Amino acid sequence: MSAIDRLLANYTRQVRLPWSPNAAGKQRVWFAVYPPSEERRVRARMPQFEEVTLGAGHDWIPVDLTALLPEFLSTHKYREEIFKKPQHLKAGTQLEVRAATMVDAACAHSDANSVVVITGLASLFDFMRVSSLIDRVEDSVRGRLLVMFPGEFQGTLYRFMDARDGFNYMATPITSTESFLTS
Repeated sequence: MSAIDRLLANYTRQVRLPWSPNAAGKQRVWFAVYPPSEERRVRARMPQFEEVTLGAGHDWIPVDLTALLPEFLSTHKYREEIFKKPQHLKAGTQLEVRAATMVDAACAHSDANSVVVITGLASLFDFMRVSSLIDRVEDSVRGRLLVMFPGEFQGTLYRFMDARDGFNYMATPITSTESFLTS
């Protein structure tokens, strides 16, 4: 079984479990963790994740952040200077706010039975912290927030794109290596 098949199987088990209506924001967040090298394969399999979600009786609301950085740069006041010296780009907070606005808008159109899924985080690597984005949006999650996370999970630490120091987040991990669920 491939890593993506295991991730999909683990997600299938997770999405079919009963959801507590009293869960706090941090408890409503799921991280689907997979190797960064599998990003394109995961993206190609998103229709299957959607199908599994719908089959479990939940709504599917996607938020794709892939185009966020190019859109941000195309409208930036100093874009010509940034293109000449990209090392001077400090977009973290501004990108986090824009990404959070997109996720909050999707959450506003959701209900307690919805899965809002975030894709495209790899395109924001080195420009934005995933942990900061999740902190900004966790209270607006009504159902569940599925974060497609290219990186790794060890113990209680998540490492985005296997490059940064890990951050400890209280989300439920869904991995491509093993099942954390007991049936």
